Amino acid sequence: MKKEFNLNVAPEVAFDEQAFDAYVRKREGLTDRDQVHVRMTRRSIDARKKKVRVNVGVEVFVDEQPSNTISYQRDYLNVSNAKCVVIVGAGPAGLFAALRLLELGVKPIVVERGKDVQARRRDLAAINKEHTVNPDSNYCFGEGGAGTYSDGKLYTRSKKRGDFRRILEILVAHGGREELLVDAHPHIGTNKLPKLIAEIRQSIKDSGGEILFDSRVEDIKIRSGKVQGVVLQSGQYIEGEAVLLATGHSARDIFELLNRKRILIENKPFALGVRIEHAQPLIDNIQYSCGPDRGILPAAAYSLVSQEAFKGVKKGVFSFCMCPGGFIVPAATAPGEIVVNGMSPSRRDSKYANSGMVVAVDENDYGHLIPEYGQLAAMEYQRRIEQAAFRAGGETQVAPAQRMMDFVNGKVSNSLLETSYQPGVSSVDMRNVLPEAVAHRLKFGFKSFGKKMKGYLTNDAQILGVESRTSSPVRIPRDKESLEHPEIKGLFPCGEGAGYAGGIASAAIDGERCAERIFELYIRK
Repeated sequence: MKKEFNLNVAPEVAFDEQAFDAYVRKREGLTDRDQVHVRMTRRSIDARKKKVRVNVGVEVFVDEQPSNTISYQRDYLNVSNAKCVVIVGAGPAGLFAALRLLELGVKPIVVERGKDVQARRRDLAAINKEHTVNPDSNYCFGEGGAGTYSDGKLYTRSKKRGDFRRILEILVAHGGREELLVDAHPHIGTNKLPKLIAEIRQSIKDSGGEILFDSRVEDIKIRSGKVQGVVLQSGQYIEGEAVLLATGHSARDIFELLNRKRILIENKPFALGVRIEHAQPLIDNIQYSCGPDRGILPAAAYSLVSQEAFKGVKKGVFSFCMCPGGFIVPAATAPGEIVVNGMSPSRRDSKYANSGMVVAVDENDYGHLIPEYGQLAAMEYQRRIEQAAFRAGGETQVAPAQRMMDFVNGKVSNSLLETSYQPGVSSVDMRNVLPEAVAHRLKFGFKSFGKKMKGYLTNDAQILGVESRTSSPVRIPRDKESLEHPEIKGLFPCGEGAGYAGGIASAAIDGERCAERIFELYIRK
C-alpha cells in the first residue's frame, strides 16, 4: 500500500532523516514490525511566522517495494560512427545538449575554449593569489561553464519550456544528491559540482562523443547560407550537420566574430550593480528570528526587489544569485577588468552571506554607444564599467568596496570589513565606479530593502564592485519554432550566451530543446 500526503513540521524533524522517519511512522500508527519505507518528496521552509516551519511532501510504502526515486538511466547509444553535431561550449547548455544527442543516436563534438574542471582549478588559484587572469580559463570559461565554480543553484522559472524534473534526475544519475529532487530551491555546491561535471564528460566519451579542451573557436564556416562547421585556434576544422552555439554570457570574442561576419546579433538589456556581503548570522536572524544560532536550519537566503526612479524613470533594483554561507569570487575574463560573482559550498557553511544587487540596464543607458559600436554597444558599456572598477581598485584584482551605509550617505569608508573575497578590497566611493543612474537607484533600493528586512541596511555590510555578468549583453536571435538563426541555417544559438536562459537549469533545458530541434531538422530526414 502506498500513501501520499503533506505535512507541516518543525525544522528538527524536516532536516533530520531519522527524526523524520520516526515522526511519520508514529503519525501513521506504524510499528517496527511493519515493512515500511518513508520517503520525503518535497521540502520548503516557511519563515513567514515567528516560529519557522517546514512544508514537506511524503510517500509511505507499507508492505510494498518503493518505486525508484528516479526513472532516468545512464544508458546511451554508441555514436562513434554516427552523424556529428558541433557544440561550442561545455557549460550546462552544451553538456545537456550533448547527452540528449547521445540519446537520439547523434555524435556530439563539444569544443571548449577552457580546461577540464580539475585543470581549471590552477587558473582560479592564480586569479585569487597572483591576480592573473587567463582569458580562456577562469570562473566563467572551462568545463561546466560559469556555474561549475558557483553555488550550483538549480531553481528555474523556465519549467514550461522543458522537463525540469528530468534535468534534476540526470544530475542525480551522475552523482548528485537525491535531495536535489526534494528541496524547493535545490543547490549542488561548488565543491560537489566539478565531480558531477566530470561524470557527465565520461558519459559523453564512453558513448563515442568527443570533448576537446583548450579549443577556442576562431571562425564559423558558412556556405550558401548554411553553417558547415567551426575552425579552432589551432587551425583544426570541425565539421558537423549543425552547430549549436552555447558559449555562455561572457564570450565577447564570439559576439565580435559574429558581428564581423555580419551574422545578425542584437543589443540586449541586462543588469548591473554590486555584490553585497553581510554576516550570515545577521541574515539568519532577520529571516528566522533565531538569534545568533539558527540550529539545524540551513543558512538563510533572501530575495529582494524594488522599483526606483532616476530622473523620473523607474527601473527594477533586485537581488541576484544570492549565496547564503558563501564566498565572493573574481569573475573577470580578461586582464584589465574587475568582475565579482558569488558561490557557495554544498554545506553553505561560510560565515558570510552575499548577493548581487543590480539595476536593470537598457538602451537608455548604453544608447549613446550605438552609433560607434552598433549591436555591441551594450557589451562595450559593460566592459567600460568593469575597466573603471579595475582602475579604482588599483589595477589588480583587488575590488573597489564601500560599507553599505557609507555608500547610501555618500561617504568614503574609513575602514572596510573582513571579506570572503580573496584578492582583497580597496576603499573607494562606488559612485565614481558605477554609472550615476545605477548608483542612484541602488542607494534608494538599499533604503527600501532596509524597510523590508529590518537590520539589512547596516554599515556592518559592504558592497564590492562590479556585478556585471548577470546575463548576456547580446542576443543572438533565433526562430521561435526551429530554434535556429533566422539567417543562417544549421546555426542554433543556445543558453545564456545567446540570451535564452538564466542559470544552470534553464540553460540545460534550452540545450536539450536545441538538440531535439537539430535532430528533427538535420538528422532525422
